[in-house]
Amino acid sequence: MVALILVAVIALLGGWLAVMFNSLVSLRNRVANAFKQIDVQLKRRYDLIPNLVSAVKGEMKFESETLERVIKARAAAVAASAGASVADISKKEGELSQALGRLIALSENYPNLKASDAVRGLMEELTSTENKIAFARQFYNDIVTAFNTSQQVFPNNLVAAALGFKPAELFEIPESAKQEREVPKVDLSV
Repeated sequence: MVALILVAVIALLGGWLAVMFNSLVSLRNRVANAFKQIDVQLKRRYDLIPNLVSAVKGEMKFESETLERVIKARAAAVAASAGASVADISKKEGELSQALGRLIALSENYPNLKASDAVRGLMEELTSTENKIAFARQFYNDIVTAFNTSQQVFPNNLVAAALGFKPAELFEIPESAKQEREVPKVDLSV
């Protein structure tokens, strides 16, 4: 009788361990997939940027510093995407987003650029891609949160680390870009 109870307890523990392990593996794979979806959108952005810079270069002769920042930020982001940590990629992507934001804002001051079908088309593609990147980052962070939570809840936390599972990094806004999310101060006094 005691042996039967012991076998039942071991079977239950083994079953729980198998279910927990399979759940964590599934979540880990979803995290990897979500990160690759970000990577696909970033590659699309990397491909659009040289075309956009070429299209605006002639008109924005006096804004060469902005164009150089975009080119340098793109090169740094491409280099970071090749095997760097999520934090490093996030930082470089934030810098690229800031440089692109400046370029887009400055291009609004050039009527010839606004009238150009090529530039307008590239800007629309870039805006669409930026939105897709934002959605992909949000989805990635949601999956990472679920994966990390699954590792941290009891009783999974007792064995997750022993089975080789480590928390995944969130795709966070770098410190330099956090200033953009601060609430602007508006003074309407006359």
